[in-house]
Amino acid sequence: MRVLFTSWAWPTHYYQMVPLAWALRAAGHEVRAASSPSLSATIAASGVPAVAVGDDSVDAVARIRDYIPGRAPTGTPGDRPTRAKGPRAVGLFADLATAMADDLVAYCRAWRPDVIVYEPTAYAGPLAAAVLGVPAVRFPWGADLMHRAGAVELEREVMAPLCERFGLDGVDLLGSLTVDPCPAAMQVPAAEASRPIVRQPVRPVPYNGSGSLPVPLPPAERRRPRVCVTWGTTVGRLHDDMYLAPRIVAALDSLDVGIVVAVAREQRHLLGAVPERVKVLESVPLHAVLPYCDAVVAHGGAGTILTSLAAGLPQLVVPQLIDHTFNAQRFTATGAGLSLTKSEAEEPERIRTAVLELLEQPAYRKAAQEVRDEIELRPAPARIVDVLTGLAAAGPATPPSTPPAEGGH
Repeated sequence: MRVLFTSWAWPTHYYQMVPLAWALRAAGHEVRAASSPSLSATIAASGVPAVAVGDDSVDAVARIRDYIPGRAPTGTPGDRPTRAKGPRAVGLFADLATAMADDLVAYCRAWRPDVIVYEPTAYAGPLAAAVLGVPAVRFPWGADLMHRAGAVELEREVMAPLCERFGLDGVDLLGSLTVDPCPAAMQVPAAEASRPIVRQPVRPVPYNGSGSLPVPLPPAERRRPRVCVTWGTTVGRLHDDMYLAPRIVAALDSLDVGIVVAVAREQRHLLGAVPERVKVLESVPLHAVLPYCDAVVAHGGAGTILTSLAAGLPQLVVPQLIDHTFNAQRFTATGAGLSLTKSEAEEPERIRTAVLELLEQPAYRKAAQEVRDEIELRPAPARIVDVLTGLAAAGPATPPSTPPAEGGH
């Protein structure tokens, strides 16, 4: 079987799919990943053959800056006008798909994949699958934000010109099957979904990018717990003043806790000078750091939240982007942590109080460990390889029924 993964050039969207790509390759299937040229090095570093399609003409970073609540527009080209109401970023995703589509479809016609796996905002993936008549498999990076009813009508509208170019009446962006890594307690309530879809639960195996591992940290002492502060990689690309890790470290420095900061090497300068006792780890995969920690303070990225839950750790989340706010709402619904707004996080005492509550109130750790237990019961990526081979055999119109899976929903 040939399986093509696709994402637009946003590394954290691609990262979630990597363990499934590994599982398919280990089972003897041919696997490749297609994206805009700027993601090729990231794909290659993950051990998957990279296929560059389209170009990087769409400035996604500039467009996303315009979506930040409370910020004035930057003057960059805006989203195309629409009649339907829904997330503004849908127009960006359609433009990214347009930049990729011609090359992606041409490559698929030549290579003939049996299945196309895509993250939910890579619209070119299901488009190419529809052109070829092969199954399209969605792989959300966390709680299924794009499955909410408000997005579907707008997606259909903005994709109409691209569908017409390829002779399609439309394309189902929800695909034939959704491989779902999100714990049930954090998933979007059924009442908010656009329509029922077929889901295959999978264990979220953390992949936080390539990087070297440090000498193992000593276990956190019982007398003094250790807190990991991380601000991911997305926020630092958008604006320096959104990178709140320095503020968090300064607030925690007066507490009797150990502090570890996980930061991308290229964003180390945003952290500035830190107290001597703070341990800074540059470009170390987060999943390699968290087993030595007791709590996490972060920005609300889906990858960070799932990695921390897989480690059974309570978290304090301070979101700023719209999707991070959504992630924070779904995360706090699990009972495994707390959330502060950016304005609340401007008060150091609010940060200290929240972190001490996470460390001193057992209910948060208990809830996080319960979610971790559910995660560990979900089928590993290797166990759903047969689901994809069955889907390929059945074709896009008749997806196989989802087999029973522990922890599924």
